[in-house]
Amino acid sequence: MRIIIDGMGGDFAPLEPLRGAAEAVRELGVEMIVTGGEAKLRACAGENGIPLDGITFVDAPRVIPMEAEPTSLLKEYSDCSMAVGMKMVADGEGDAFVSAGSTGALLVGATFLVKRIKGVKRPAIGTMIPAQGGRFYLLCDAGANHDCRPEMLTQFAVMGSAYYEKIIGTERPRVGLINIGAEETKGTELQVAALPLLKNLPGIHFIGNVEARDLPLGGCDVAVCDGFTGNIVLKLTEGMGKFIGGAVKEVLMHNLKTKLGALLIASEFGAFKKTLDYKETGGAPILGVTRPVIKAHGSSDARAFKNAIRQAKSCVERDVSGAIEAGVARQKAAARENV
Repeated sequence: MRIIIDGMGGDFAPLEPLRGAAEAVRELGVEMIVTGGEAKLRACAGENGIPLDGITFVDAPRVIPMEAEPTSLLKEYSDCSMAVGMKMVADGEGDAFVSAGSTGALLVGATFLVKRIKGVKRPAIGTMIPAQGGRFYLLCDAGANHDCRPEMLTQFAVMGSAYYEKIIGTERPRVGLINIGAEETKGTELQVAALPLLKNLPGIHFIGNVEARDLPLGGCDVAVCDGFTGNIVLKLTEGMGKFIGGAVKEVLMHNLKTKLGALLIASEFGAFKKTLDYKETGGAPILGVTRPVIKAHGSSDARAFKNAIRQAKSCVERDVSGAIEAGVARQKAAARENV
């Protein structure tokens, strides 16, 4: 399996993408193709003793700036490391693509270079978030589409359900619509109009409205919402995770007694912190495109990149794109029957 990684994307590029690629070759048994300025990539690998076994470079001289207009990826920056990598995936020269670069540009490239699955209106970002009991729920959409129509939320449910079932292994995952109350009359026009559509989706286990406070308690497996709401949920969750982790550490380091207690629970506390660490998940898939595209966190280190590559590998092996395509086709067929 060949995974392509944007060697120039992220806050710590090219060092950390290269280290992550080398770890993925060693631990995951994949071939890695790294896009970026080849001379710079080779110099970085040599200076830091990074082995290049199983790694191929493809020269892409430019980098799309984070502040650039996302659509400039298609013309002005068509030779950048991100664009070149996604073109290769679209042409079948790689099985999946990973980047920690601009989210907006990555969405444009996934949509117009890798291309949407037939019938998908808008790709969405799916993000795994930890919940009570060692579980995770998938937040979809986590920021790709700020303004949504009701039928878009139904596709997010289809795509999210297919991804969760394939990656987590849960049959008929519980799909909930994020809202301000459980009653069917609650919410804006979007939520009120989307709920009956979600109730009638074929092959989806829809459980109704879910309040935000129930998400970390395992209220559903797939939480559906517009991208504006989803991004607020995501960023608040990230902030609360850092706050709780810092507050607990402060308590444990307060005095000698608490420090001794901390030693006794060090392994358990370490496991708890691990569940809150985005580096363990690696990245967020862009759902609804023909081949796996994974958005890694901008501040990803080698471990985060390796886990994003692991995520891409799982998407390929379990044919997530095929499962989404089948789900969207069922949805369209059901809609035709009801006309």
